[in-house]
Amino acid sequence: MPSSRSPAPMLKAWTSIQRCCSLTRMKKSKPRQRKSTAKPKPATGPKSTDAYLARVPEPAHTTLQKVRAAIRSSLPPSATETISYKIPAFRHGEVVIWFAAFADHCSLFPTARVIDLFKDDLKPYTLSKGTIQFPTDKPLPTSLIKKMVKARLAEIAAKKRC
Repeated sequence: MPSSRSPAPMLKAWTSIQRCCSLTRMKKSKPRQRKSTAKPKPATGPKSTDAYLARVPEPAHTTLQKVRAAIRSSLPPSATETISYKIPAFRHGEVVIWFAAFADHCSLFPTARVIDLFKDDLKPYTLSKGTIQFPTDKPLPTSLIKKMVKARLAEIAAKKRC
């Protein structure tokens, strides 16, 4: 049954709405500068191992100096000190080992494989996948650090051969 209304009035109504609300008639506003919600970047980290250690309070400072000396004594002379991930590290082709101080402990980062090799010797310390945590006033035994560094160097050499 056909409608008594014709479609023309509906069309007319639509076009009249379209004319008064068209985008071309809308006022263009000036673009506003948005405020950044990003957090400010923290101050840059230390540029050298000495600068890093200068920021570390006692007793962790002395502990890390002993760890640093033990690592240095077991590396080849061509190894260099660097900052990697904002903490001190030693590099010999690639990073061999990292060390750092935190509020309540110091850490040594010799990689997960090296930690697995020395798991029995490291029982008294807190371990995670690639980290050894030890008290700020008691460094790891020098002989153990030297063994871990040599194991890490052997690991790097084995990777180069492949």
